[in-house]
Amino acid sequence: MALSTDPGITQDELRLAARNHGMPLEALRWPITPVGLHYLLIHYDVPLVDPAGFRLDVTGAVAKPLVLTLDDLRARPAVEVVSTFECAGNGRAMLEPRPISQPWLAEAIGTARWRGVPLAELLEEAGPSSDGVDVVFAGLDRGVEGELEQRYERSLPVSEAMGAGCLVAYEMNGGPLPPQHGFPLRLVVPGWYGMTNVKWLTEISVVEEPFTGYQVATGYRVKQTEEEEGRPVTRMRPRSLMAPPGIPDFNTRDRIARAGVHLLEGRAWSGRAPIVRVEVSVDDGRSWEDATLLRDFPDPYAWCAWRHGWTATPGDHVLCTRATDETGDTQPLEPEWNIGGYENNAVQRVRVHVD
Repeated sequence: MALSTDPGITQDELRLAARNHGMPLEALRWPITPVGLHYLLIHYDVPLVDPAGFRLDVTGAVAKPLVLTLDDLRARPAVEVVSTFECAGNGRAMLEPRPISQPWLAEAIGTARWRGVPLAELLEEAGPSSDGVDVVFAGLDRGVEGELEQRYERSLPVSEAMGAGCLVAYEMNGGPLPPQHGFPLRLVVPGWYGMTNVKWLTEISVVEEPFTGYQVATGYRVKQTEEEEGRPVTRMRPRSLMAPPGIPDFNTRDRIARAGVHLLEGRAWSGRAPIVRVEVSVDDGRSWEDATLLRDFPDPYAWCAWRHGWTATPGDHVLCTRATDETGDTQPLEPEWNIGGYENNAVQRVRVHVD
């Protein structure tokens, strides 16, 4: 992944930004993100899929390979999961030097209600080998990355794949998956960054050696230089975001608000443990006050709401919010740089001018 020496956005980044989009932060007020507002990242092309001819293969080191149609999957008992997705590169555009890739600010998020078949049930039926190490998930989308032609593939350790909550989903928010979100099937792995939730899922394969595909062994790794092996990107770090108060300036998106009492509100999540605390600052992080947490869903990897009253006085203010999860992990005030721009969960800053 290249690094920018020019603070301007490149044409390559503009092409990516035109294909993908974030969730407007005012949509934090919805507990379930409307489909058209949910963030979207498409690595390659959106494949055109004939549902009548579609098949899902469960194969590899298993006792009983499965070939399943969409009707086969829909005939099985279904479950629903509410899960918050966040792109691993969320916040990348705020790093310096800036990695040249999809230029996310803080909007690469969304929470949806997914319906489908538990992954563990499919794997149990297929009977993974006792020597199985990883489960590999392959999509129908193909492209070139790292000078390698490939289909999009990610893997999970067998223990994670068999864990509670993983879903082979065919519905999003009560309707069929839209083409851009993986129609007709996608993987849902609650708590993990978005790249793990493979879209257009067509093959699930148990392997007896660690998977070394590009998207695991080369891409999505936190490292300081290209030469490092780094560590893999896995579960989401804690983050809190605020629905910006007042009204926006068109160009800068800075906020304009009137003096008086404002209800600040937003959402917080972590893929590692439940959120136990959200704090709000109205002086750029110099002092903090606790917000009130509100649990919308029992699902452990769905975001929770928070609220806080602010008495706004005339002048310029920088509002911040930060989350802490049950492990004690708290958002940092400043970004932690890495070459891919991954896992930047530094606190949000919202500039507000109060009349």
